[in-house]
Amino acid sequence: MLTFADVIEALSGVRPDEAEMPVVEAAIDSRLVIPGAMFVALPGERADGHDYLQQAFERGAGLAIIQRHAPTDRPVIDMSTWQAGVPLPQPPFCLLVPDSLTGMQQVARFWRRKLTVRVIGITGSVGKSTSKELINDVLSHRFRVLKSPGNLNNEIGLPLSLLRLGEGYEHAVLEMGFYVPGEIAFLCDLALPQVGVLTNIGTVHAERAGSQEAIAHGKSELVAALPDAPEGSAILNYDDAWIRPMAKLTNARVLYYGLDPEAELWADDIESLGLEGIRFRAHYHGQTMTMRAPLIGRHSVHTALRAVAVGLVEGMSWQEIIHALMHAQTSFRLSAVHSKSGALILDDTYNASPESMMAALGLLAEMPGHRIAVLGDMLELGPYETSGHEMVGMRAAQVCDELLLVGERAQTMASAALAGGMSADHIHHFANADAVTADLATRLHEDDVVLVKASHGMRLDQVVASLEVTE
Repeated sequence: MLTFADVIEALSGVRPDEAEMPVVEAAIDSRLVIPGAMFVALPGERADGHDYLQQAFERGAGLAIIQRHAPTDRPVIDMSTWQAGVPLPQPPFCLLVPDSLTGMQQVARFWRRKLTVRVIGITGSVGKSTSKELINDVLSHRFRVLKSPGNLNNEIGLPLSLLRLGEGYEHAVLEMGFYVPGEIAFLCDLALPQVGVLTNIGTVHAERAGSQEAIAHGKSELVAALPDAPEGSAILNYDDAWIRPMAKLTNARVLYYGLDPEAELWADDIESLGLEGIRFRAHYHGQTMTMRAPLIGRHSVHTALRAVAVGLVEGMSWQEIIHALMHAQTSFRLSAVHSKSGALILDDTYNASPESMMAALGLLAEMPGHRIAVLGDMLELGPYETSGHEMVGMRAAQVCDELLLVGERAQTMASAALAGGMSADHIHHFANADAVTADLATRLHEDDVVLVKASHGMRLDQVVASLEVTE
């Protein structure tokens, strides 16, 4: 386990003769501090962690990393002047550094290099979190695994995940997010992944990244950072034209997965079992295996293949992988609930991009009943804003019996749905989530299936919360 001595050595370059007390984890929110944790005081736009230093100590923090003096009665050690042999005060105490975020990253980098854990890094435009959850479920069938909680996938969240690692862990499954060039390369320098999983390259966050090409280049930093084979493995989506060429960027083992028989691991005979999951055949080196996974919609087969691929490169048997997939306990972001009238509501309101919208509409198309799509604006698409909304509107015209829209950008979906042959009588535009809720609450029936999806900022989760039956 990480110790006080490790933290001090990481920040100063000198290891103290004492201070072998354990650090159970790191926290940046004083409300989440547990006894024995390290509190990292980060300045922010809305709140400054330094203002909550005393509260962190009261909750049991053993030490804190700070970048300025703050109200506390605990000793402060300046890491720029501390020398070996100088006695340390009784904890809790503060470690003063030039920048607390950089300090936390230094500690995470130092700690990662002391561990023999195998790290699986996952990146892509859509499907990172679901893939992380299922990969964790598969690996956990044999190994002791740590996964990054929630969507802690950036320069703050990933170090927090690394600092939760103990020497007993054999694998860590970590998301890696991307907004700007160099970000994933930096995260790889912290985490040293041996396995890199690429999901797909879409248009989400193009507003910040600039273009799909820039997104692909940024995501490829994970592939380029992998160690050579046999230690390193790149698990690449053969069906994605942006990802396929990334094999040239690495000397790691490349395992292509997809629906194309040219891939090393590929699937066919994909069958949707509705809310019970999917069934498919997987082909690998002349072997054919039929398996099931608790994933909703045919499009989810790629997620299952990623988990299978990681299991294979990490030495698991087919029997272990099939059993782990079938009994996965993962809770995925898309959930199914019922309204008072018995209508089935597919809640996929966490976020949205053209790619995930198309997948969700594909799922809706597989469901029996009267199909209603409640869709809202997709944000941060940059140059792909118009084309992305048009693509979704055209697909909605093929799938939906009714299309309910929220947001200014959704007007583009409406126009595309009309051009795609949908009757204007079946397209309705609403000012906000409350207006949609009021409309649906009066007319949903038992045979209705309602997909609700938009970028999180549109708050269509309120629609689901208002209509869902809770007990």
